[in-house]
Amino acid sequence: MADEQEIMCKLESIKEIRNKTLQMEKIKTRLKAEFEALESEERHLKEYKQEMDLLLQEKMAHVEELRLIHADINVMENTIKQSENDLNKLLESTRRLHDEYKPLKEHVDALRMTLGLQRLPDLCEEEEKLSLEPACHVISKFTGMHLYALCAKPRVGPGTPKSRNGSRMNEERENT
Repeated sequence: MADEQEIMCKLESIKEIRNKTLQMEKIKTRLKAEFEALESEERHLKEYKQEMDLLLQEKMAHVEELRLIHADINVMENTIKQSENDLNKLLESTRRLHDEYKPLKEHVDALRMTLGLQRLPDLCEEEEKLSLEPACHVISKFTGMHLYALCAKPRVGPGTPKSRNGSRMNEERENT
């Protein structure tokens, strides 16, 4: 009977070993599946990080591009301001020269008339470039500045007689 009991104990032990071995195999299979899932997730994570690095590089490239565009805009704004200032200085200088030229021409014309000579041609009759009207138009159109009243072109036709004070422009205004 001791042998039977010993055999029963051994059978119970074998049964337990078998159950534990089956349980161990199931866990081993699950563990293998988990390791495969872990490796797969690690690969995905590595790919995600690489994609994130590429996106960050692209973002930085765009940020740099925008920075350069802003720098170019600032340079152009400064260039436009400087050009407007230069244009204003040139217009003011031109206006002063015209103001200086006008009475001198009127005086020379008066002296010529006392000698019976013809008047000198007006600036606009000599050269088209000496008219400030196109410059006034450009300034008004592109910089938003007001038109200057100064223009070298006469506002009346060449056949209009001069008024007593020497200006044909006043004569036209009195007639209208």
